[in-house]
Amino acid sequence: MRTLILLLLLSGTAQAAEAVDMTLVLVSDVSRSVDDSEFQMEKAGYAAAFNDPRVLAAIRGGAIGAIAVAYVEFAGSYEVNTVLDWRVVRDAASAQRFTDALDAAPRSFWGRTSISAGIDRAMRLMEESGFEAQRRVIDVAGDGTNNSGREVAAARDDAVTAGVTVNGLAIINEHPVSYTYAHVQPPGGLTEWYRQNVTGGPGSFVVEVREFAAFGEAMTRKLINEIAALPTAHTPL
Repeated sequence: MRTLILLLLLSGTAQAAEAVDMTLVLVSDVSRSVDDSEFQMEKAGYAAAFNDPRVLAAIRGGAIGAIAVAYVEFAGSYEVNTVLDWRVVRDAASAQRFTDALDAAPRSFWGRTSISAGIDRAMRLMEESGFEAQRRVIDVAGDGTNNSGREVAAARDDAVTAGVTVNGLAIINEHPVSYTYAHVQPPGGLTEWYRQNVTGGPGSFVVEVREFAAFGEAMTRKLINEIAALPTAHTPL
């Protein structure tokens, strides 16, 4: 009898995982190739996207009508910061709270570029999220190749093996300084490099942005496709 009572008490204290349609980690490049004005355009782009009525409609259109979002900034392999831990976005008010917190956060780093470290941090967040979701997505935005830490394809492969989809937003630097040229314009172009090395998993895709000013519209389109799980062409903005 005592054993039964103890089991009932323990089951009563266990909290069921909160259900959402998707867990999404935004992984954003803040390496030295991204200057402060470009960083501010990235932040403004995230805010514009999450407050866009089309994105909010996509969220409401899910079976549960909510997604959980976290935001990570990375530079070098030891420069990774979870700027915003998990937050549930389900309506205009919660989207505004998320973007207000993002806007208030200072830039985390300047340094090299370790996309792999950003993906690895995102995977740890996924494992510890406490949410129940049928879809798990990592959304990497950056303007250059991986030049720090472990091979990015290995981090991507680990994520895909765990059932996570990794999508990319490749920001094309048309006028790089000489010492960053190979970093931001690899052979075949950055978008193709992202396809080969960063993205993977069911329905994965890359969106190409030709200027930081177009980041908001690109992120809006990307979020709509991710939330609604729509097929996406690799077309530039």
